[in-house]
Amino acid sequence: MTPVGSNIVTADGMSSRERVQPKAEKPTEDGLLEGEEKEDLPSPPAPLEPRPREVPVVNGGTANGEPCVFPFLFLMKEYSDCTTEGRGDGRLWCATTYDYDREKKWGFCETEEQAELRRQAEEVEEQYQEAVRMINSTSRKSQKKELYEKLLKVAAKGHHKAMEKVAYAQLFGDYMPQDIPRAKEQLEQLALEGLPKAQTALGFLYAAGLGVNSSQAKALVYYTFGALGGNLVAHMILGYRYWGGVGVPQSCESALTHYRLVANHVASDVSLTGGSAVQRVRLLDEVENPGSTSGMLEEDLIQYYQFLAEKGDVQAQVGLGQLHLHGGRGVEQNHQRAYDYFNQAANAGNTHAMAFLGKMYSEGSEFVPQNNETALQYFKKASDLGNPVGQSGLGMAYLYGRGVAVNYELALKYFQKAAEQGWVDGQLQLGTMYYNGIGVKRDYKQALKFFNLASQAGHILAFYNLAQMHATGTGVMRSCHTAVELFKNVCERGRWSERLMAAYGSFKEGNMDGALVQYLLLAEQGYEVAQSNVAFILDQKEAQLFMENETYPRALLHWTRAAAQGYTVARIKLGDYHFYGHGTDVDYETAVIHYRLASEQQHSAQAMFNLGYMHEKGLGIKQDIHLAKRFYDMAAEASPDAQVPVFLALCKLGLVYTLQYMQGLNMNELVSQVDMDQLLGPEWDLYLMTVIALLLGTVIAYRQRQHQIAVPPRPPTPAPAPAPARPNQEQPPAPAEPQASSDPEPQEEAEAEQQQ
Repeated sequence: MTPVGSNIVTADGMSSRERVQPKAEKPTEDGLLEGEEKEDLPSPPAPLEPRPREVPVVNGGTANGEPCVFPFLFLMKEYSDCTTEGRGDGRLWCATTYDYDREKKWGFCETEEQAELRRQAEEVEEQYQEAVRMINSTSRKSQKKELYEKLLKVAAKGHHKAMEKVAYAQLFGDYMPQDIPRAKEQLEQLALEGLPKAQTALGFLYAAGLGVNSSQAKALVYYTFGALGGNLVAHMILGYRYWGGVGVPQSCESALTHYRLVANHVASDVSLTGGSAVQRVRLLDEVENPGSTSGMLEEDLIQYYQFLAEKGDVQAQVGLGQLHLHGGRGVEQNHQRAYDYFNQAANAGNTHAMAFLGKMYSEGSEFVPQNNETALQYFKKASDLGNPVGQSGLGMAYLYGRGVAVNYELALKYFQKAAEQGWVDGQLQLGTMYYNGIGVKRDYKQALKFFNLASQAGHILAFYNLAQMHATGTGVMRSCHTAVELFKNVCERGRWSERLMAAYGSFKEGNMDGALVQYLLLAEQGYEVAQSNVAFILDQKEAQLFMENETYPRALLHWTRAAAQGYTVARIKLGDYHFYGHGTDVDYETAVIHYRLASEQQHSAQAMFNLGYMHEKGLGIKQDIHLAKRFYDMAAEASPDAQVPVFLALCKLGLVYTLQYMQGLNMNELVSQVDMDQLLGPEWDLYLMTVIALLLGTVIAYRQRQHQIAVPPRPPTPAPAPAPARPNQEQPPAPAEPQASSDPEPQEEAEAEQQQ
C-alpha cells in the first residue's frame, strides 16, 4: 500500500493516485491536488457549516420589497442567480416566483447607483485584461513600457490587480521608473484589503529595509499572512527561514511543511517537456570571466546556428528546436519556431526531431493542438529507429492509454530500452512503475535507484519523488533534512525563477538598483546565487539604495547566508571581511575559522594561501613558519593558478627563515643592529616580493626569447661517404633527419659500415 502523503509524480505531472482514478484532478490554490492527503501538516479545523445564501430583496419592478426566488423560470430556462437577460440596460433582475412567464413577478437586484458602479468595474476589468494580454504577447521593451502606462491608468481607477502589478513594476523598476516609496504606499493599501501577494511584498520591504526601517518581526507577520492567503512565494520564504533559522527558531519540520506545499504546486506544473531551464549567473564570476558562467548564447552565435539551419544542417535544426521548446540561454520559449525546426529535421530523417514532435503533439500547446494519434505516429517512427526519446514517449502512450490500449508490459519494455540508453524520462518512469507496482512487483529499492539516476540528470520530478520518499520514510530511512533540501531544489525551479534572468538583465544594462531589489527578493526565497549576487553588488558599492555605512554590514549578512549553503567564495569573503574589518570589527580568530572551513570542506586554494600567510605572520593564530610553508604548498597543489603567488611567498618565507637561522648562530648582536623597518621602511617585505617578482619575470622573458630564436633548417644534401674513424678521435653526431619512409635499407648500410 502506498504510504500516506508519498504521492509520486510522473513526467506528465500526474500522481499515482490520479492514475488509479481516471478523472483528472486540478491543483488547488495551495498547489495540492484535490483529494491528496498531507502528512506532517497541522490538522485542519473542523469545517464550518455553510451559511444560508443571502437572497436579495428586489426593488422596483412588479414585486418591490419581495425576495428573489431561485431558481426561477424565464423563457423556458432556469436561472439560479440574478441575470441581465431580457434587458437592454444591463441591470440585474430576478423573479419573485418560480414561473415568471406566467406570473410576471419581478424586481431589480440592485439600485441604479449599484448598477452603474458594477458597469464601471466590468469596464475597468476589461481594460485590465486587455492590457495584460498585450503585455504577455510582446517581447519588445518599448511596447511593454507603453502598456504599463496604460496599466497605470487602470490602477488609478482602483483596480486591485492593476495596482498590484504596477506596485511590483515600481518596486523592481520593470518597464517603469523605480519608485519604492510609491510602491510601498500602494502595497500597504492592498495589504489592508487582504491581497496575499501585496502582504508578501510588504513583508519583503520590512525584511530588506527598503523604504522602511528594517523589522524582521513585521516581515514575519506579513509573510505569515501572505502564506495563509495561499501565496506560494510567502510559503517558500517561510520554508527557507525555518530551514536556516532566519528570524525564527530553526525547525526542519516547519520548513518541510512550507516547502512541500510549494513543491506540490511546482511539480504539478511540470509538463512532459520537463519545464523551462533556470539560468543561474554568478555576477562575481561573470565580471572576472565574461560569458564563462552565464550559459547565455551570444546573438551572433544564435544567428550562425540559424544560418546553418536554413542551409539544411540537421543538428542545428534540432538544437534550435530544443532551445525554442524549453527556452533559456537567452532564447525565449517559442513553440511555433520549435515546431518548424523539428519538422525540417524530421523530414530529413532525424529521429530526435521525430520524437520531440511526438512530445509536442502529446502535450499540446497554443500552436500545436493536442493529438494522441499524431504523437503516437512520431513516437513509433523514432522508436523503430532506436531513439530513446521515442521509446520513452511510446512507453508513456502504453502506460496511460494515449491513442492505444493500456499495456503495462509494453510500457515497461519501452521504458527499459530508453533507460538503458541513459534517457532521463525512461529512468523516471521506471522508478514510478517500481514504486507503484505497475506491471512489475513493487520494489522501493529499484524505484530509489531509478529516481537517483534521473536526478543526476537534473530532472525536477526525480527530485520531487525522492523528496517524497525521504519525507515519508518510504524505501529509505526518513530524513527531514534530506527531504527539505530536495523539496527546496524543486521549489527553486518554479516560475518565479525567471526573475533571476530579469535581474541579470538589469545588471547588464547598468540598472544596479533594479537588479539589487530583484536579487534581494530571490535571496529571501533562499536562492544561494541571489544571496551571493546581492553581497557582490553591495561589496562593489555600485547601488544607491542604501547608505554607505550600511553596505558592508548588509553584504556580510548575505555572504553569511550564501556560505551557509556551501558557496566557497562566500566563506572566503567572510574571512576577508573579518580580517579587514568590513561591516564588523577586525577579528583575526574568526577569519582563521572561516578560512579553515573553506580549506577543509571545499579545498579552496585561496583559503589555504590565506592560512599560510596568517601562520607566517601569527595573525589570529600561533606564528609557525613550518605550518605556513605547508599551507602554501597545499595551495599550489590545489590550483595551478596559485603556483606563482606561492613561489613568491615561499621565497620571502625562505629569507625570513634564513634570518631566523642566522640569529640562532650567535649573530644576535649583528642581526639585532639591522632594523629592516628602519633600513627599508615598514613595508620592506612587499618591496622584497616585488624585486623577486621582477627577477622571476626577467628570467621567464629571457627563456622565452631564447626559445623563439631558431636556426633556419638547411636544405637536405646528399651525405658524403663516411670516412673511416680514426682511433681515439670522437666524431660529432650528425643531426637526425626525418625519415620519409620505413625502408630498412639505410639502417642495413649503416650497420655494414660499422662492421667495416
